[in-house]
Amino acid sequence: MEEALRHLAAIERPSASDGERVAAEWIAASLRELGVDARVEVERAHGTFWWPLGLLNVIALAGAALGRTIGRLLAAAAVATLVDDLDHRSRWFRRAFLPRRRTWNVVGEAGDPDAARTVVIVAHHDAAHGGAIFDTRGIAAVADHFPNLYKRVNRWPPLMWGVVLGPLLIALGRRRAGAAVSGVVLAALADVARSPVAPGANDNLSAVAAVLALARALRDDPVRGIRVLLVSTGSEESLSEGMQAFGERHFPALPRESTTVVALECLGSGRLAVAESEGFLVPHFYDGALKDLATQCARGAGIEIVRNLHVVFASDAQIAVHAGYPTMLLGGIDHLKLPAHYHKPTDVPENIIMECLADAVRVLDALVRELAAQDLASSERATASAS
Repeated sequence: MEEALRHLAAIERPSASDGERVAAEWIAASLRELGVDARVEVERAHGTFWWPLGLLNVIALAGAALGRTIGRLLAAAAVATLVDDLDHRSRWFRRAFLPRRRTWNVVGEAGDPDAARTVVIVAHHDAAHGGAIFDTRGIAAVADHFPNLYKRVNRWPPLMWGVVLGPLLIALGRRRAGAAVSGVVLAALADVARSPVAPGANDNLSAVAAVLALARALRDDPVRGIRVLLVSTGSEESLSEGMQAFGERHFPALPRESTTVVALECLGSGRLAVAESEGFLVPHFYDGALKDLATQCARGAGIEIVRNLHVVFASDAQIAVHAGYPTMLLGGIDHLKLPAHYHKPTDVPENIIMECLADAVRVLDALVRELAAQDLASSERATASAS
């Protein structure tokens, strides 16, 4: 895992970039060395989030400058389109009006190829731009001064509400207030766009390393009764465009009743967490039985799992949630209940807490084997009943 982290973190990997391609090819080759039938799938993505979100705020600002009725209608249309984009829906605006380029997903098949049950393990190998909005010093100060209050926090204010607020105020006739909010949003988005790309060791090469370690475990101790798709997506940092493309390609062949999806995020943060929900604007809840099963697997291995946390960002898991699959997110958090070094230049391999990452692999391995055991037991009961 350390080798993977160091090698890939040295490659600058913004979404839909040549560096992302190089990383994808290396991951696929590493999986093949571990006996996994792996390939790189080329998809199309826009590759940013600041352009679509920024342009829609500009459209709302244009509405503020127009007449009352037409301006409010234009701003309302911007609000609806922002919700569509931020909630990982059709993304029609960026697909219709913004340039697209190639992005690279890695897909490997391990486990039992003839099994009826499939589990999809999802990481991502692209890296995010930084920016002032990811500065956590204010949060740390609150935690230091109000520790008892901070212990009760399980959900952060949804940051992306601010992206929609300006156009919404304009649509409601509050043009000056809406224009001011949109102006702040545009400045923040411009800051992200011009900021350097983070090394992304924790976010999300830690998950890539876990996928490779799981592949090794499945090779050394084969599992029966479950097919395991090992996936690392590109363009996750442009709001899960790579996972959306994976779904369009693969979901038609993956029945909802026999497919489980487990997304991995920031596994080297210090403590493992099974999140309850995610979403930029509204919470989308993960599958309750799957969350409980993962928690049982962890505790059975003597590994602490944090529960009752709600993610106000969005991951590749949300694409699978929208498609109706039993889905969960296994992530890592630091002492602030946040992913460590999130979108910062300090997100380097040296700052990965390897014990946490190793525990994540143990939980994943146990979860895959428990899902297989449950499916085999169900099949045997059905056979016995038929007899």
